[in-house]
Amino acid sequence: MRESFDRLPTAAKLLLLISLALLPLGLAMIWAAQSSINNANAALNQRAEEQDQAVARAIESLIARNALALRIAANGARSTPGNDDCEEAKRSLAIAPGVSRSFAIEAGDGTEHCVTPEFRPPLGARMAPPGGIALWLDVPGRALFVRVGVTNGMATDRLSFDELAAAGRDVARNISALQLDDGVNAASIIGDGNATGRRPRTILHDIAAGQLAVRVTVPVERLSTTDWLILLLPMAMWVAATIISWFVVTRLLIRPLRRMERAVSTYDPTAGPFTLPRRIGPAIEIESLGEAFWRAVSRIESSEREMGEALEGQRRLVREVHHRVKNNLQVVASLLSIHGRNTEAPEGRAAYAAIGRRVDALAVVHRNHYAEGEANRGIALRPLLTELGAGLRGSAPDAARRTSIQLDLDGAQTTQDVAVAAAFLVTEVVEFSMLRLPEAPIDIELRRTGELTARLTVESAVLTEPDRDDQGKVQFERVVTGLARQLRSSLEMRLGRLSVELPVFPA
Repeated sequence: MRESFDRLPTAAKLLLLISLALLPLGLAMIWAAQSSINNANAALNQRAEEQDQAVARAIESLIARNALALRIAANGARSTPGNDDCEEAKRSLAIAPGVSRSFAIEAGDGTEHCVTPEFRPPLGARMAPPGGIALWLDVPGRALFVRVGVTNGMATDRLSFDELAAAGRDVARNISALQLDDGVNAASIIGDGNATGRRPRTILHDIAAGQLAVRVTVPVERLSTTDWLILLLPMAMWVAATIISWFVVTRLLIRPLRRMERAVSTYDPTAGPFTLPRRIGPAIEIESLGEAFWRAVSRIESSEREMGEALEGQRRLVREVHHRVKNNLQVVASLLSIHGRNTEAPEGRAAYAAIGRRVDALAVVHRNHYAEGEANRGIALRPLLTELGAGLRGSAPDAARRTSIQLDLDGAQTTQDVAVAAAFLVTEVVEFSMLRLPEAPIDIELRRTGELTARLTVESAVLTEPDRDDQGKVQFERVVTGLARQLRSSLEMRLGRLSVELPVFPA
């Protein structure tokens, strides 16, 4: 027996001795691997449940996106008298990505007001209250109808089963079956509802305030015997090689790497170039690694210097552009002021003053846009409206210098296009009020109404019922309506009050 052992190669002797010595540890590692496999199976179950929830959320998001786009388009179309409602709604939906383009707009009793040519009237229609939503399935037509309550009526569009299936597969491509149930009808969107696979898992989700039930079936993967062997084999090999490799790795890798780590940790770019220890270790590869690291650090330092110089040049360019635009606006404002003072006709002076106020409003937006540029959070509406109110009061005619402008503003940020339209809207209303009723106070309010919306409200006694015989009033209403349309929001005009919805960034 001893002679047979002596004839074995050294590698075989080491393997035999280490295997016998580490047998208890190997058994412990097998038990640990079993626990890991059980945890992996639990994780796979959790993943399947998350996929179910993601599919339900994706379908609900698709429905909500179409309902919101349809409500906005229909409200905008209904609030524009004299135009074709369907054409107005089509233009609004054309810029909304991923929404249906076929729809119908109905009166409050469900009778059709207008319908797109490709839209097939729904079967089993449900009524939607103002501001509400109604859903129902058209199983023969393989579609889900979405009806929303809008101004003076309702609007309806359809989502095909293929669109719903695509929304589900975008988040979980391994769906075995997908069913929808509106309480009256049920339809299979993917599969036949009885899909099988590797341990299929079915979960029911209620969406759209309980109007629609989504039943999702996805397969739950399980670790096979082959997976078990693959997990156990590397651990057994690692146990057998641990003691043998410890000394070699420590001498050839760990100690040299620790020396390099100390050199890297103490490296200060401001103190001079990076230098490596004189004695790294006996391994040539470690020495080559150190030299390669030194070359990489040198290239990084050079690249950082070039990037810093380029960034500084870009900042100077942006600063120069900002100053040029600001100077140009100041020149325009000064020219308007000079011409206004030199104009003898009161109408001319008033016209120059009105144009100057609009130039000042644009300048206020530009200054706030530049101030918020570094944070990349858009234009802050609170300081913008505060500065705009102070500027409008300062440029008011003598009779309106004592006009009270009260501000009650929530914090919100928005894009430059929205800020420009909002600033012009406030300027129009404040100027109209100061020229018509100089003594009337003006209240400007900004309130967040949602995560992505805020409502801008201006109150003044001059905002009374429309007077079609007053050309100035008609022109004013036409201007503010156009600004509201630019904001893609309906303009709400009540007695003494004007408000519009603004898109803003999340808080």
